[in-house]
Amino acid sequence: MKSVLAAFVFFTRLPLWRWVDVSGENFSRIIPYWPLVGWVTGGISAAALFYASHLFPATVAVVIALSVRLLLTGALHEDGLADFFDGFGGGSDRQRILSIMKDSHIGTYGVIALIFYFLFAVSLLTSLPLVLRCLLLLVADPLAKGVTGMIVNLLPYAREQSKSGVVYARMSGPKLTLSLLFALLPVLLLFPVRYWPGIAVPVILFLALVIFLKRKIGGYTGDCCGAVMLLCELSFYITILFIYSGGWR
Repeated sequence: MKSVLAAFVFFTRLPLWRWVDVSGENFSRIIPYWPLVGWVTGGISAAALFYASHLFPATVAVVIALSVRLLLTGALHEDGLADFFDGFGGGSDRQRILSIMKDSHIGTYGVIALIFYFLFAVSLLTSLPLVLRCLLLLVADPLAKGVTGMIVNLLPYAREQSKSGVVYARMSGPKLTLSLLFALLPVLLLFPVRYWPGIAVPVILFLALVIFLKRKIGGYTGDCCGAVMLLCELSFYITILFIYSGGWR
């Protein structure tokens, strides 16, 4: 239970730290519960989108929903996305890439990556009908987090010490199964069956990014986790819009 609470303390800005005392060991074991956190962040974002859509145009409602998630997470994953693109865009070797990603300042590549990420996210979501749009926000968040969480079992940590002081522990078989269950349940229970094949796309992208990270820096960092999560989520958005538009007919 402490590791579950630690996951919510680490991955959200919910003030649980006021009532919960968790140790560094608990924080190292939070990855299996990352998609469970996605149930909350995705669910609240979907609810914000649904209610905002009754008051504002679709584009404004989507921006509100994405802003709500940013407030919930403290832009943790978006910070990782910016650092990821700064590092791999500006670094020519492993040490330089890691050094740039560790720098708290944002560079040109990071700014461009964030702009394009939000342009794509808003455009893709507003292209779908309201109910599907809300369901997609709800299911894509835990799915992308569950897929990305597998990185701790496939790659070593690339630094001697993380910026946050937390290095995620590898997941045992039961914990990996639990994580995938948290990731897939929303899709299987709430999403129309015709969209289920779309799960394959973020998985394929994830594996491609794992190979890329292994070749470039020999492992992963926390920034890499945030970036991979958002890219996998965005790939799921694209795939669902493709299926909705009849692209697989």
